Amino acid sequence: MDQGIRAVWYDLEEAGKGDYLAWLHDRYLPEVMARPGILWAAHYEITGGGAHMDKIGDVLPRMDEGENADVGTGTQYLLLIGAGSPHVFFKPDFDQMDQDDAAVREQIALRQGARTCVFTEEARVNGPEFDYRIHDSTPGPAIQMGSFRTRTIADEFDLAGWYANYRMPAMARMAGCIATRKLVSVAGWAKHSVMYEFLSLEARAEHFQNHESLALDETVWTSRIIKYTVHAPGSPSVGRRIWPSVD
Repeated sequence: MDQGIRAVWYDLEEAGKGDYLAWLHDRYLPEVMARPGILWAAHYEITGGGAHMDKIGDVLPRMDEGENADVGTGTQYLLLIGAGSPHVFFKPDFDQMDQDDAAVREQIALRQGARTCVFTEEARVNGPEFDYRIHDSTPGPAIQMGSFRTRTIADEFDLAGWYANYRMPAMARMAGCIATRKLVSVAGWAKHSVMYEFLSLEARAEHFQNHESLALDETVWTSRIIKYTVHAPGSPSVGRRIWPSVD
């Protein structure tokens, strides 16, 4: 089972972007897939989540970039790699393998504001569209992925209860949803993450966006969650998969 996920958020300058993406998709990611323990890789372009998500994003607390100057602030792309265990990314060290290859090192240097987290899976539910993809294979054509911390220890307990009793059961029933994974960090700024997989951005907008906008309703549990979760730049990231290509 793909219990480990390595996530890298980053930006690219317009100049040279085409060459970088061609290298990443045609050379680097196929080579990564051949490394021991790697089960899948997926590259997403972050598109934004629409008007409802913009309203939520406006009120979400954000990490203090001054206090976290070493944490990248990239928001344009999200590179995900799945493995059987998060330890696959440390034995051998994934970043060191990249740095030891001069050609790879040169291309990775084009990433701006890169922020890396390695997560392990806490819980997972399959949605009504789970048959769309093979188990332990590449995530869906569209995703929403949040990365965040909480303000207090009490918040941690409330958050765990919210996912177990409210959000995860809702996603198991939601049309257009392939699967939802609640993740916790092994390494990186964020302690928590959640990854929602959808058939398409259109399916997300039709079925999930109104549910997510309940965060703005003071009478529901979700509105409390968004007040104490401190998010990374751009979180939650909503985007479409650009590698492997979507048929």
